Amino acid sequence: MDYSTEDEHQHGHGHGDGDDAAEWKKVAELRAVVEAQDPAAKEEDDFSLRRFLRARDHNIGKASAMLLQYLSWKRVAKPHGSISADEVRDEIAKDRVRMQGFDRLNRPMAYLYGARHFPARRDLDEFKRYVTYVLDKICTRLPVGQEKFAAVIDMKGWGYANCDIRGYVAALEIMQGYYPERLGRVFLIHVPYMFMAAWKMVYPFIDDRTRKKFVFVTDKDLKSRLQGAIDESQLPEEYGGKLKL
Repeated sequence: MDYSTEDEHQHGHGHGDGDDAAEWKKVAELRAVVEAQDPAAKEEDDFSLRRFLRARDHNIGKASAMLLQYLSWKRVAKPHGSISADEVRDEIAKDRVRMQGFDRLNRPMAYLYGARHFPARRDLDEFKRYVTYVLDKICTRLPVGQEKFAAVIDMKGWGYANCDIRGYVAALEIMQGYYPERLGRVFLIHVPYMFMAAWKMVYPFIDDRTRKKFVFVTDKDLKSRLQGAIDESQLPEEYGGKLKL
C-alpha cells in the first residue's frame, strides 16, 4: 500500500535535450512498427505514442503490443470516435463524478463519490462505456502541455451495497490499458475501514506505475494534503476551498 507524498512532475523521463531526442526517435520507431500492422495508428499523434512507450518503459515490442490492443479496442468501444452523453445518460444521472478546477500542477481535477455507485443497479457494459466517456471528457480539459489529470475519490458513506470489485477492475483495466500515462494522482479520502478488504482484492490488478499514484489520506491530514495539492480557489468548498462544485 502506498502512502507516498512525492508528486511526480510532467515529464518523468529524461531532462536533457539528448534524452528527449532519443525518446522521440523511439516514438518514430514505434510508429513505423504499429502503422505497418494497423494503419489506424496514423490517427494517433506522437504524444499519444509517447505515452504508450513510457507506459512500457520504452520497450518497443511491449509498447507496440499495447498500442495495437488499444486500436482494436477503440474500434469496438468507440465506433464513432467518441461516446455521446445520450449513450450513458443513466450513468451520468447518478452524479458520481464531477469535474472542475485544476491542481497546482495545472492538472484538471475529477471528484468521484464512491457511495453513489450501486453495482446492483448497473449494467457492466454500460458502466464501461461510462468510464470511457468520463476519461475522454477529462482529457478534453487538459491544458496545452499537460498530459495528466488528478482525482479525489471520496468514500464517505461507502458500504457493502456500494462494493463493486468487477466494476472497479473494469475501470482500472480501461484506464491502464487504453489511457496510459494519463493519471497523475488520486487521493482516496474518508475511507471506511471495511473498504480495505475490497482494496486488497483490487490491488493485484493495479500495475506498479499506477499504484504509486494512489494516496490514502487520513481525516486529520485531509485539509493540509488537499490544500497542499490544490489551490484554495480551485478546491471545492466541501473540502475547505472556495470552488463551487
